[in-house]
Amino acid sequence: QVQLVESGGGLVQAGGSLRLSCAASGSIFGINAMGWFRQAPGKEREFVAAISWSGRRTYYADSVKGRFTISRDNAKNTVYLQMNSLKPEDTAGYYCAADRTSGTYVGTHVYEYDYWGQGTQVTVSS
Repeated sequence: QVQLVESGGGLVQAGGSLRLSCAASGSIFGINAMGWFRQAPGKEREFVAAISWSGRRTYYADSVKGRFTISRDNAKNTVYLQMNSLKPEDTAGYYCAADRTSGTYVGTHVYEYDYWGQGTQVTVSS
């Protein structure tokens, strides 16, 4: 089993920045792509960003492109999400996810990920 623990959420004013972290532990051998998703009240969970095992390939939702940056440190088993120029519409619970699919594929859908963290809340005030 794999455990994912997110941290770094909080309350920030519009235009501000936050950095989320996701630490992986347990049976992490074989984990490939990792991603961040978010879910606002009354809405479905949506893709935010994903990164390949090597870190060389990254993918972003159009709504965050140019403002958010995903990165990972495999030596620390940690993935990060740097969020800049935050907007009130970024307010949501943010969830880290890990995928065991072999190869170089990086998923951008909820169903493509095998493990999930408990989430960390990000609230952006206007």
